[in-house]
Amino acid sequence: MRRCDLHRFGLVALATDMTIEGDAARLMPPGTRLHVTRIAFDNPTTEENLRRTGPRLRAAVDLLVPGIKLRGIGFGCTSASAVLGDSIEALAGGRAPVSTPAGAALRGFHAMGIDRVALMTPYLPATTDLVGDHFEAQGLRVLRRSSMGHADDRDMARLSDAEITEMALASDHPEAQALFMSCTALPALALIDDLEARLGKPVLSANQALFWAMLDQAAVPADGPGALFRCRTW
Repeated sequence: MRRCDLHRFGLVALATDMTIEGDAARLMPPGTRLHVTRIAFDNPTTEENLRRTGPRLRAAVDLLVPGIKLRGIGFGCTSASAVLGDSIEALAGGRAPVSTPAGAALRGFHAMGIDRVALMTPYLPATTDLVGDHFEAQGLRVLRRSSMGHADDRDMARLSDAEITEMALASDHPEAQALFMSCTALPALALIDDLEARLGKPVLSANQALFWAMLDQAAVPADGPGALFRCRTW
């Protein structure tokens, strides 16, 4: 494939995210290229600090290979995308369709016919509620909200597989049709297939959902972990 034929995407990541680029490298298929920039982020993950990402988005998007057409742009923060909601498209400047982890999860649940979920996060409970409340405002029933109690996404990125697996299993609800693991800093991608086998239901992570949605919206086929990557909306 010639470089001019590549499907180019952009990603705006938080300055403190230690996980998202590694997950992107695993999920973006041949024939695509991801261009990444970062924005300042002030921990802890309070609503006030999350809202501050909004005014920073446009300048970050403008740094993504200026003058080159992008098929889509991802904003890499689940809790900030829940707080900012529909305003993100305007804040980003309209250069290309914007996908967020929260919006991507909703897109995925809709594609799979899911309306009842359990929510697991590495956050403090108040931040977990920002995501849970956003889901419920969009018509999703959140049957259980579980928080690991961390305030800094750099700490979240250093959680072990065993810690994440234990929390994910404990966060399920018998009536939930799926489990969502929030936070782009959470290193959960490699655990999805095992968790789905153990829980007997779809398991979505923030990064899995984000890159699936970016590719799905652009009608670019891709393979990845979990039931979500077997879904297409086109």
